[in-house]
Amino acid sequence: MTASRVLPTDEATDLLKLVRDLATNELAPRSAEAEATETFPRDVFRMLGEVGVLGLPYDEEYGGGGQPYEVYLQVLEELGAVWSSVGVGTSVHALSCFGLVKFGTDEQKKQWLPDMLGGQLLGAYCLSEPHAGSDPAAMRATAKLDGDDYVLNGAKAWTTHGGQADFYKVMARTSDDRNGISCFLVPADAEGLTADNPEKKMGLTGSTTATMLFSDVRVPVERRLGAEGDGLKIALAGLDSGRLGIAAVAIGLAQGALDKAVAYAQERQTFGQRIIDHQGLAFVLADMEAAVQSARAMTLHAARLKDRGLPFSREASIAKLVATDNAMKVTTDAVQVLGGYGYTKDFPVERYMREAKVMQIFEGTNQIQRMVIGRSLDKDNAGTITHG
Repeated sequence: MTASRVLPTDEATDLLKLVRDLATNELAPRSAEAEATETFPRDVFRMLGEVGVLGLPYDEEYGGGGQPYEVYLQVLEELGAVWSSVGVGTSVHALSCFGLVKFGTDEQKKQWLPDMLGGQLLGAYCLSEPHAGSDPAAMRATAKLDGDDYVLNGAKAWTTHGGQADFYKVMARTSDDRNGISCFLVPADAEGLTADNPEKKMGLTGSTTATMLFSDVRVPVERRLGAEGDGLKIALAGLDSGRLGIAAVAIGLAQGALDKAVAYAQERQTFGQRIIDHQGLAFVLADMEAAVQSARAMTLHAARLKDRGLPFSREASIAKLVATDNAMKVTTDAVQVLGGYGYTKDFPVERYMREAKVMQIFEGTNQIQRMVIGRSLDKDNAGTITHG
């Protein structure tokens, strides 16, 4: 179970307890089998929608929870601690709703947001392409205006919930200008929209990932979010929040691995004493705890900046970098603590280690995060000279 934390309100404390109980009693018992059989848990997302989890960071006017990001991220952490696929899916769904929440018209919000935030409609986010991952401006998918419709053609790679979602937030090129990209809400049943075979992944196997194929998919003009050419702005505006979401899930994953390692170290005995009493092993566990706590502190710091309306882009990149790198180390150490048992599928820590790896890759690789951080330092210190 994740560590107890101080929350800003009693309501938030009650919410976190509700989610923790739900995760422990409803999600944890199902996670191992679903991951082993690569079964997508669509009913879980409906349940999360019904209890208000899917729309937590958005306004109550349209069915959201009206919670600060500081609280929302700790909810994601609770989900990630028992089932990373669900934690990631919840974060991706929130990112899929972001464009409509921030850039949609009142009419668009009234029409679609209640079902999206309530879990009746599960979302997916289509930005990356086979040749355009970290450089979204290089995308080739097109949307050509034809009367009252746009006609979409192209392919979108690495789509979480691909083939399972009810709607897709899609970025497509509407002009030849490098930044001439627009954003569309495409219903899953649109003619000409299909999902390629799901990717065969080493982890997060309960979360379906597929390339989405667009072949003359007609999308009404009223499903465009913002003006033509706003797509890249919409995409980039949501990325920092999405990075915090992945950071929170990674912290939960690391905490779950640490909890398993501590429990094992308290029970396993060698040379007449518990292995946690051996200094060498206790130091490993101490470093794991420090890694989890430091990642949590950085991520919640970034969330508080966001909640106050302050710039948080650099802090989001730092949080994503630190949380996911630490999750990789903590889960690897958890396998080591369990020894031979950690390498078997009888214990969940080997799965945690496989799941941690991808968190260093999606929502912007950790190399991209380092570029963002480095450029922000260069910008902040432009024109200054330090004398020894």
